[in-house]
Amino acid sequence: MSDEVQPGHVRVRLDLSYDGTDFHGWAKQAGGRRTVQGEIEDALRTVTRSRETYELTVAGRTDAGVHARGQVAHVDLPEGVWREHHDKLLKRLAGRLPKDVRVWALRPAPAGFNARFSAVWRRYAYRVTDNPGGVDPLLRNHVLWHDWPLDADAMNEAARHLLGEHDFAAYCKKREGATTIRTLQELSLVRGSDGIITATVRADAFCHNMVRSLIGALLFVGDGHRDPQWPGKVLAAGVRDSAVHVVRPHGLTLEEVGYPADELLAARSKEARNKRSLPSAGCC
Repeated sequence: MSDEVQPGHVRVRLDLSYDGTDFHGWAKQAGGRRTVQGEIEDALRTVTRSRETYELTVAGRTDAGVHARGQVAHVDLPEGVWREHHDKLLKRLAGRLPKDVRVWALRPAPAGFNARFSAVWRRYAYRVTDNPGGVDPLLRNHVLWHDWPLDADAMNEAARHLLGEHDFAAYCKKREGATTIRTLQELSLVRGSDGIITATVRADAFCHNMVRSLIGALLFVGDGHRDPQWPGKVLAAGVRDSAVHVVRPHGLTLEEVGYPADELLAARSKEARNKRSLPSAGCC
């Protein structure tokens, strides 16, 4: 697969955010379900007065109910369409898009840029509160309520056993032909002055349900149901554990996507397409 843009087209990078509460995830779906991709592509077609739908490629597909503050996508537009509309496109999209999705920036992408494959990391935040009274009503769509007291220090101790490159099969929903090997670069939890615990989760990429499964395991440690070594033992076992719950999606937000320097974009895109394997432990 090449990242060469077709002749006569311009690759455009979009920086965007959305409240995932009323979306059935990012990706377009059959049956008319409302999705982020569908809304933006419809809006692009309308404001450019095009008969064609210009398909978006996104850095990370989010599930139903998951939010994004720093999502990135790209779209290839005909040069004539870009030349005619680029200076007014952002404002016109703001007028056409529903209020729960915003495009904040539109610009020609550097050579070799692919929103998905050029990314070197994605950073998510998961927010949870153990306040006995529940969640602030104004935050109810963005913060999970856990009805047991949580020990953030114990959760951080457990998180340290999960860092690095591993096969995260025990924390992922397996997809045919897809690897579950990932490099978890950061997993840390901080309790704010408002009592909300924010987990920062950063990796080169994530497999399906990985973040929410990791948080589910850490919550079991935080409320005392498991010891801090347990999540690491689950990881080493390499199979799904029925005690690891996939927490609800509304506490999860894609905060930021990281890319290398422009001259490294094409190489990163090529590397990311290679199927990964863990180093051999040796024959003996």
